Amino acid sequence: MEPESIETVISSDVFDEDAIPSRSHHQFVSVPKSQNGSNNPVTTSVHELLECPVCTNSMYPPIHQCHNGHTLCSTCKTRVHNRCPTCRQELGDIRCLALEKVAESLELPCKYCSHGCPEIFPYYSKLKHESLCNFRPYNCPYAGSDCSVVGDIPFLVGHLRDYHKVDMHSGCTFNHRYVKSNPREVENATWMLTVFHCFGQYFCLHFEAFQLGMAPVYMAFLRFMGDETEAQNYSYSLEVGGNDRKLIWEGNPRSIRDSHKKVRDSHDGLIIQRNMALFFSGGDKKELKLRVTGRIWKEQQNPENGNCIPLCT
Repeated sequence: MEPESIETVISSDVFDEDAIPSRSHHQFVSVPKSQNGSNNPVTTSVHELLECPVCTNSMYPPIHQCHNGHTLCSTCKTRVHNRCPTCRQELGDIRCLALEKVAESLELPCKYCSHGCPEIFPYYSKLKHESLCNFRPYNCPYAGSDCSVVGDIPFLVGHLRDYHKVDMHSGCTFNHRYVKSNPREVENATWMLTVFHCFGQYFCLHFEAFQLGMAPVYMAFLRFMGDETEAQNYSYSLEVGGNDRKLIWEGNPRSIRDSHKKVRDSHDGLIIQRNMALFFSGGDKKELKLRVTGRIWKEQQNPENGNCIPLCT
């Protein structure tokens, strides 16, 4: 059955800069132990002192305080309009240096410990680790709007299906037709995301129109719903053509750790100039009717020579 035409999605989200976002409370595990193996109560109380009263996350340098000694983290300071959230006095630019030294001396677990990360670090090493932690949640890969939802892969799959109403397919091959009337009037557009389930993994197929320099182009590319290292285990091909001509592109899918804009701007996918796309569409070249086919396969390492063997389902 021929898939339905996929229409352009135009939507936007508005962010209220004055609103203080709610944050999850990361409960830290005390590292020092008493001789009988129980948590050190002194260290536990220090963690409580380091809890920001606004966002309830642990505070790290710079830690700010008001004239009455009430503390809060640097992120929340920019959101409370220079007023102490506890006593409502003016905050000013007073740093709580003593509490900062305490924070720097502690070894703390990764804030994604509730997601399975077992690592424990000194403060500055902890921040660097958390920016790259494999257990950190993923951003929603939907490209039609700036969706702020984050979560693990099973959660995001359900979110894409139930909230964004994306097309969900099973199998490692695809055949999609992208249609747009008056394509010469559209310089930037994003078609509805399509999600494929194969090899027990999920892949996102993107199709966009944008300006590459002065030239209007279309671009199709695939993203893997998982980490970068795991994405390298898979390859995919894209093919587009018409009038006895065709273009073929092959590569590894990029992880959804990279935003769709980053992948698009790196030109890591099948790029078709608009005139070529209209040539492939046939007819009077006044309507885009572009068929994109492709397949996904998994690379398996050959133990004898180290070469990759393509596997398909």
